Amino acid sequence: MLVSPTMLRIEGIRQLRNPYTLAFTLAMPVAMYLLFGAGMGYGSLSAGHGNVSFYVMTSMAAYGTAVAMSSLTSLAATEAKQGWGRQLAMTPLTTAGYALTKLLTSVAFAALALVAVFSAGMMTGAQVEDAWRWVATAAIILGIGLMYGLFGLGVGLFFSSDSAAALASISMTFFAFFGNVFMPLDGVMLDIARFTPLYGFVALSRWPLTDGVLTTGQTDELWMLFLNVVVWLGLFALLVTMGMKRSRSRQ
Repeated sequence: MLVSPTMLRIEGIRQLRNPYTLAFTLAMPVAMYLLFGAGMGYGSLSAGHGNVSFYVMTSMAAYGTAVAMSSLTSLAATEAKQGWGRQLAMTPLTTAGYALTKLLTSVAFAALALVAVFSAGMMTGAQVEDAWRWVATAAIILGIGLMYGLFGLGVGLFFSSDSAAALASISMTFFAFFGNVFMPLDGVMLDIARFTPLYGFVALSRWPLTDGVLTTGQTDELWMLFLNVVVWLGLFALLVTMGMKRSRSRQ
């Protein structure tokens, strides 16, 4: 069996009942958008092809997607190390099916986080010139955001503690502060931010709105943003490989 609808349903309900998951993947991005986007007087000011509220909404949706992917996949790795795989061996569900179920759950919650933030944006004045920019922004966030599932998986495999999910989400929050996600950076801090894991992802998510133009007036080159994403994707894959070796050495 590749995918068990029953397990998929149970896994989804379990995560919906998890206050940690609801707080960090759903409530926090929406609350931060309302606080720094819709709740500020500058939210209606022009920004690229839309307004500042749309800019902040995009940033928070991207952040929520990264947190959802990283935290939920880290939980999957932790469960696998705790012997859950041996229990699954007694069922028709294959290891690949278990992994796919976890991935589908992570993607579903990432999409849910995006829908929650976008819905809040639509109801509070986030605007952009063309409807396709909404669709393009959502597609970029969900498409590239999958890479943070590798980060969560690597963290879950590398660390034996049950707090791997918390570590993964806290890491994303740290990267967001230093990656020009929560607040506009300039000068040396902006130069440093360009090398952080979330910078390329969030800047590409904002591209349909800004065309790469920053709040400081500088412009990001498209190839540099893709390079950032590719390099960090490779590093996340390396982390997974190292985590697998470390996990096997402990067995």
